Order: sequence, then structure tokens, then C-alpha cells
Amino acid sequence: MTISGEMLIGAATVRGLAGELRSVSAATHAPLDPSFGGASASDLDRACRLAADAFQDYRARPLEDRARFLEAIADAILDIGDELIERCMVESGLPIGRLQGERGRTVGQLRLFAGVVRDGGFLGLRADPALPDRTPAPRSDLRLRNIPLGPVAVFGASNFPLAFSVAGGDTASALAAGCPVVAKAHPAHLGTSELVGRAVQLAVRQCGMPEGVFSLIYDTGFEISQALVADPRIRAGGFTGSRRGGLALLAIAQKRPEPIPFYAEMSSINPVILLPGALEDNAEEIARTFVASLTLGAGQFCTNPGLLIAVEGDALDRFTTAAAAELGKMPAATMLTPGILDAYRTGVDAIAGHRSVETLASGREGSACEGRAALFSTRAEDFILNHDLQDEIFGAASLIVRCRDRAEMLRVIDALEGQLTIAIHMTAADHDEARELLPVLELKAGRILANGFGTGVEVAHAMVHGGPFPSTSDGRSTSVGGLAIGRFLRPVCYQDIPDMLLPAELAAENSLGLPILVEGRR
Repeated sequence: MTISGEMLIGAATVRGLAGELRSVSAATHAPLDPSFGGASASDLDRACRLAADAFQDYRARPLEDRARFLEAIADAILDIGDELIERCMVESGLPIGRLQGERGRTVGQLRLFAGVVRDGGFLGLRADPALPDRTPAPRSDLRLRNIPLGPVAVFGASNFPLAFSVAGGDTASALAAGCPVVAKAHPAHLGTSELVGRAVQLAVRQCGMPEGVFSLIYDTGFEISQALVADPRIRAGGFTGSRRGGLALLAIAQKRPEPIPFYAEMSSINPVILLPGALEDNAEEIARTFVASLTLGAGQFCTNPGLLIAVEGDALDRFTTAAAAELGKMPAATMLTPGILDAYRTGVDAIAGHRSVETLASGREGSACEGRAALFSTRAEDFILNHDLQDEIFGAASLIVRCRDRAEMLRVIDALEGQLTIAIHMTAADHDEARELLPVLELKAGRILANGFGTGVEVAHAMVHGGPFPSTSDGRSTSVGGLAIGRFLRPVCYQDIPDMLLPAELAAENSLGLPILVEGRR
């Protein structure tokens, strides 16, 4: 499949004329061919108009047609073959095994949402039949279903060029909900984005979907991205990236004449709590697995363990010594983009120069295009007093917070911002303390895990990849797993609507056989 540098607006391929941009080799920072044309205001207008025109048609399609469409996208992505992996490797610097796994994850979540659509539970069907003889007042016939919000703006992520990008989780869940998508490619992997976009475009054509159900655009700056969120035809947005970028787009979404929901996954340092029994029994093993998790993928995961919290003592000293020794052996690693590398180095230099922080270890030196892992330490009282020590450093850097006692550990936890994940390392001897911590941790994170690290995010129905602000802009939902579809739905109640006018799934016969609560019972 030829990469042309063209946008995909509905069924058309369009060369953008508002400037040009190129992705670069992550390993050398050399520009890559071809150049890509940036979208103009008129290109954006056409993409949003087509999406709005497609909405009523697309949302009315049978659920089976929608499910098959998602599966057709998955098949079309696989059919690209090695070309997709090879381009993605050059643009991202990620190894072949990681990208093959990510492709499988992308295809898997499309198929997961096909199953969610077929099941129909996401519609939230409810019925409270009329009670005309009820006293002192009769009850009307009440029926409820969830409906899609409308066209969704999706912004590709830098660190997951497949699974959180053009056909990633935001796009899959929006299409599953019945919402057309206007996707804005991340500038770091333009060729990858075009290849995947063409696969989606092919599936639209094969399945006979309205052409505006999907468009892919490029932005040479920030203006088109901002205008996309501000466009009145866009009804929701999905974003994965920096806190600065997410908050900027969220502000636009909130300041519109009619504000829209905007789900931004932004910033998380994913604390790891090391309880005494775990440290006493397993300090060296935990240190080894911690460093492996920290340096996985050059630390470029939103669930990277950027903070460790533990009570001082010999066991913590053993952990620190082992972790520093292990991290010192780690080779430098290629980072996703020159901008991410520069930001990582700036963040590491800032914390290394902080008056309250001790540098424990650095990884091995590498090329000018690679980042070195880093490990730091600070006292609990300094961590609490210096809020900047909670700033995310996107990469393989982590900070150990040394607490004098359990009470000080609780004060550190209380001072934490919202997180995607919090891990607790414990043995049976720590269970009572862990039990007391859990109600506190529930208010701090979307996922709590035991004796592990959050860098593995399973695509599953029970997964939550979200959390309180600032990990996301809306901690009530998730961007991974079956519940992600809920971000792009809203409930509608039908009161005393004649049966013949009701949606088929709410009619008295429920001929579609979809799950429904009647009087609060199945």
C-alpha cells in the first residue's frame, strides 16, 4: 500500500494545502518521505459536515451491521501486513515484537467492541410499564435507552501509534456507540496513521457505511486541532497525551456555546507502595521487576511506575541498593520523538537539580537520540511540601519517597493527585495494613493492583484505564475495555410513546431479544 501523504476525508483522498509536515525516524531524527499536506479550514469543514450528515444513517444501522463493520476494520488492518509494522518501527523507534503485540491489541479491541455491540447491554435498556390504577397517582409508561452523542473528534497518541491512535480504543468505542469519527493523526507517525486510515476507509466502503463515518486529517500546528474541538458538529472528543495539551483542548470543549464532553487521558505517576512485609521478604526481587517495568519501552507508558513510597529501614535500603545497581546496567533507549526526548531530559535535569532530591542511579549513556534511565530519592516531608515533585516525567525516571513511619506514609498518599494506577506490594503479613489503605486508594486511582506494576493494561470488560483528575479529565469512565463505549452515549427516556413509534429494542415484544431491565429486574 503506497503512503501518499494525503488526508482521507470521507471516501476521498485529499492533499492538504495548508503547509506540509513530515514524520521523522525516531532512531536518527532524519525526516521521512513523503511529506503530508496539512488540513485547511475548508478541509476540516468538509470532514465535520460529512460526519454530521452520516450520523443519523449510521446510528440507525442494525447492531449486527455495526459489529461487522468493526470486524472489517480489524481484518483490513491485518491485511496491510508487514508494511504497517515496518513503517511504525521507523516512526516510533519501538521494536518489532512490541508493535506486533500492539497491532494484535488494536485488532482485539475492535473485535471486543463488536461483541459489546452484538450483546446490546451498552444500550442500558429499561422499562417501567404504565400503572394506570396506581393510587394516589397513576404512573406513565417509561422506557429508556442510551443513544450515541454524535460525531467524535479523536486525537492520536504518541506512545501507542496503533492502539491509541487512528483506529485505537477511542475510535473503536466511538464507532461501536454509533458515532462517526474525525481522527487527527499524531505528527510523529503520519505514515502509520495513513496506512491504518486507509484500512478504515476500505472497511467503510466494503460494509456500505455512509462515507462520513470516518475521516483522517493532519495538522501542521495547533489551529486545526483546536478548530476540530470547537466545531459545533463535533459532539465529544477523545485524547491521550500531555496534561498541557489535554487541558488546552478541554478548555475549548468547555467554552463552546454548547459545551461537549471531552475525555482526556493526561498525567499519572502511578505510585507503588512497598509495605514492610514485602520489602523484608522480597526487596531484591521487587527491585529487579521494578526496574524492568520502569525501563520497558524506554519508560514511555502512561502507567509507568514513576513513584515508590515506603517506610525507611534496612529493607528499604536493600531495595534501593538493588534497584540502583540494576538500573545502572540499563542501556539508553530510543525515544518516540525528538520533542519527547528533549522533555524527558529537561525533566530529569530539573529533578536532579532539586535541592530536596538525591540522585541514586543513571542508566548507561547512549546516542544523542536516546534517553538514559534515572532513579532519585527524597524524604516524605519534602515530597509533601514540593508539589512539583509530583510532575510526570514521561520516560524511565522514578522517585523513591522515604517515610519515617506509617503515619507519614499516609500523609504522602493523601497528598497524591489522581492516578491511573496505584500498586501495593505486600505479603500476608501486610494484609491488615493493605485493607486499611484500600478505601483511601480507591479515591486516588482508577486501578489498584497487588504485587505488580501498572504497565500491562489488559483489553477486557473489567479493565479501567482512567482515574481522578489529572490522570484524566473525567474519572467516571475509562478509555480501555468495554465500558469505554459509555463516554459517547447518553440516556433518553420515552414516556407514553405509542408502541409502534418506539425503537424496536424498547417495543413491548422486544423482538431483538436484547437485555432489558423491567421494573428494575431482568
